[in-house]
Amino acid sequence: MSELLALGISHKTAPVALRERLAFTEREASEFATQATATAEVREAIVISTCNRTEVYLVVGDTVQAESDVLGLLARRAHIRPTELAEAIYSPRNCDAARQLYRVTAGLESMIVGEAEIQGQVRRAHEAARAAGCTGPLSNRLFAAALTTGKRVRTETEIGASRVSVPSVAVDLALSVLGGLEERHVVILGAGETSELTARALAEQGAGTIFVANRHADRALSLAQRFGGSVVGLDGLPDQLLRADIVLSSTSSPHPIVGREELELVMAQRKGRPLLLIDIAVPRDIDAGCGDLEGVSLYDIDDLQAVVARNLSVRAGEAPRAQEIVEEEIQRFARWLGQLDTLPTVSALREHGNTLVEQVLRENEGRWESASPRDLARVEAVAKAVMSRLLHEPTIRLRSLSEARGHASLELVRELFGLREDGALTATGEGDRSQPTDTATDLGRTQSPGTADGEIPDNVRPFSRRTSAGGA
Repeated sequence: MSELLALGISHKTAPVALRERLAFTEREASEFATQATATAEVREAIVISTCNRTEVYLVVGDTVQAESDVLGLLARRAHIRPTELAEAIYSPRNCDAARQLYRVTAGLESMIVGEAEIQGQVRRAHEAARAAGCTGPLSNRLFAAALTTGKRVRTETEIGASRVSVPSVAVDLALSVLGGLEERHVVILGAGETSELTARALAEQGAGTIFVANRHADRALSLAQRFGGSVVGLDGLPDQLLRADIVLSSTSSPHPIVGREELELVMAQRKGRPLLLIDIAVPRDIDAGCGDLEGVSLYDIDDLQAVVARNLSVRAGEAPRAQEIVEEEIQRFARWLGQLDTLPTVSALREHGNTLVEQVLRENEGRWESASPRDLARVEAVAKAVMSRLLHEPTIRLRSLSEARGHASLELVRELFGLREDGALTATGEGDRSQPTDTATDLGRTQSPGTADGEIPDNVRPFSRRTSAGGA
């Protein structure tokens, strides 16, 4: 019987110094999943790795052994002792593991609640593991259900409606001030991660961008190619300020890049055209005095953080409904998982019944001298119908068992019918029977004296009607 197991660390359990040691590229994640499935008890594996978390979702046999093996693989990658890593690892199982993935996909476990990027990251992680041959029926169903949950949360709540990253809020601010960004000239100072996020948000609004960078010029060129912009060096900044409608700055410079006196000269040449400056760098890239110049609107990181805080409160208000959706979907998955546990037993029980019918019919092949082929076919059909009806109600009850009662009930059924742990027959089952089946008992009749077990008495004809009082 397979179980779900998740092993992970996140910004809630581990500092960045540890998270970065367990970060995977997409190729590395596929390789690790392949390593994990090569261990004795891991059957399926998918790795999710983002800046805030690394999680491994596993379908396993023995959960204790699988957890130990995969923890060892993670510890070797991080170059620390497994006992040290275990302090930061969380390891939910079965429905708790599914709940963790659902919450991650819905954005409820993100540093910024409701962030949209995680859903695409979960999808790509699943696709990469599937391409590597590391997934299977259970993990495929789990991830499909998780992505459905994430979509429901974003469709049925407002958890992702408000901008909550500084770059996206900066672009929203520019939109509100200028009324639109198409054909606006935007200058981005810097080429780091924040500049990339800013450029992405600008590209979605149709704005063209110019990257200004001396350091990391290669990265600036890469960003420009991705987002349809171009690159100039820092010595070209004055010319860009003359043309710009918006300047967004996020460098790591220890000193201001745009000074008040220099900008005053630029503004004199702009002939009254307004300039929007958004400085999201710490320390600030733009001298605070620039905001006093006529035609200049200057916003710094504190101005934007206030908007982010308001938006976060809106998202926090949507979290309870998002959690309700997660729990609804978990109940759906739990029902499916419970049925999955019963399937081997139900299948084996049906197979056991069919085998008994075939055995009894075979044992009585020589006792049907007067029966036509049609009669024989009807006898077989009746025998199978009786078996099917007898097992119908137990099958329904088994499939509807709760998770708490299911395991004990399956154990009882396997014991009563002589089935192995996986649902197949035990050595005391069908293959070991030395006596024929008691057909009269199986078919609900009273066996006549003087007949062998499994043989139908001579005085009983197929489908004969009784003529005694009381009817058929």
